[in-house]
Amino acid sequence: MKLHGNEVLPSGKSYTLHKILAIVITLVLLTVIPLIYNLINYSLFLHNTTSPTSPSSPYSNAIQQQDECDIFTGEWVPNPNAPYYTSSSCWAIHEHQNCMKYGRPDGGFMQWRWKPDACDLPIFNPSQFLELMRDKSLAFVGDSVGRNQMQSLICLLSPVEYPKDVSYTSDENFKRWKYTTYNFTMASFWTPHLIKAAMGDSNGPTKTGLFNLYLDEYDQEWTTQIDEFDYIIISGGHWFFRPMVFYERHRIVGCHYCLLENVTDLGMYYGYRKAFRTAFKAINSLENFKGTTILRTFAPSHFENGLWNQGGNCLRTRPFRSNETQLEGHNLELYMIQMEEFKIAEREGRKRGQKFRVLDTTQAMLLRPDGHPSRYGHLASENVTLYNDCVHWCLPGPIDAWSDFLLEMLKMEGIRSARDGLQFG
Repeated sequence: MKLHGNEVLPSGKSYTLHKILAIVITLVLLTVIPLIYNLINYSLFLHNTTSPTSPSSPYSNAIQQQDECDIFTGEWVPNPNAPYYTSSSCWAIHEHQNCMKYGRPDGGFMQWRWKPDACDLPIFNPSQFLELMRDKSLAFVGDSVGRNQMQSLICLLSPVEYPKDVSYTSDENFKRWKYTTYNFTMASFWTPHLIKAAMGDSNGPTKTGLFNLYLDEYDQEWTTQIDEFDYIIISGGHWFFRPMVFYERHRIVGCHYCLLENVTDLGMYYGYRKAFRTAFKAINSLENFKGTTILRTFAPSHFENGLWNQGGNCLRTRPFRSNETQLEGHNLELYMIQMEEFKIAEREGRKRGQKFRVLDTTQAMLLRPDGHPSRYGHLASENVTLYNDCVHWCLPGPIDAWSDFLLEMLKMEGIRSARDGLQFG
């Protein structure tokens, strides 16, 4: 082989200097230019999401908090600007949560907001929420506390728009509301045990009913209807304190305080865990559901000086500070079960492309013994089952903060999606 005058064999240990320089410069440019391009685009993204925007901008303030701020750990602080609606201005408030109508003498419980320890949580912006949910849908899956949350959200949105009733049934346990300007649909699905259940005895050992729970069977009242929803908020807890008989594979395996002969009392936690496991399994089994599942964690009740049906009441008029109480007993156990089952479902869902999130209301609501209707959810002369209601929440009231949480989560979802687009697009 003949060599040109300016070439040497590899054994000559080098090429000519100018070719070496050319190769090095080319490699450097090929490495650096894509990095610079990505950095410029990411800087533009940060600029666009942190620059001053209109109140309806979906990224307003959210980028500043990022994922490092735990919005669910904090304190309640005074908010003289609240409430943002009244019991007379919002028709969505059910009578038993209309505390001011039935004579509650103090109004201070309405004038607090949640302040996370490490950042600020913006007050709910109804225009921003509706813009984010344009052409989308949201379902509340659970018991009456979940419905309580939906009613609060309707009231918070009322300064912008009231929804149209588009329910497919006259059953008040299954409602659908549509915000026509935004093509946003909101629905509630009544499922107090989250799974297939039936009344076994209308009285039962405690005169509150004995329920048959089929722990391995889906509740098709909601599992067959959520495919179309972009977000579902699933919650539950308080109904599991009542007597229950547990079925698996179509046979009785135990119960909770059923007092039936030859039936082992497995306790409420057994049924609670299995119910959430089955509910999450149902969601992960849906081939056509592409939405986001949000677990809204257990909101503690605040009965003092007795159980709910034994004279217990909730008469406090201010929130606890975080150092004045702690999560323990039933509240802690139910919360831990939820979180453990959620993590299992999240791992499984990730394999299927499902998204799971947590709306962690437990700590914030543990600190609000002042926010329940107590005896101000009905006329004093009225005979009702839950006479002193320390389970549900007055409207307006502390539960309105759940929408603050929800909106912030939706904004962070937008930022997360935008980042994924930059990274993988």
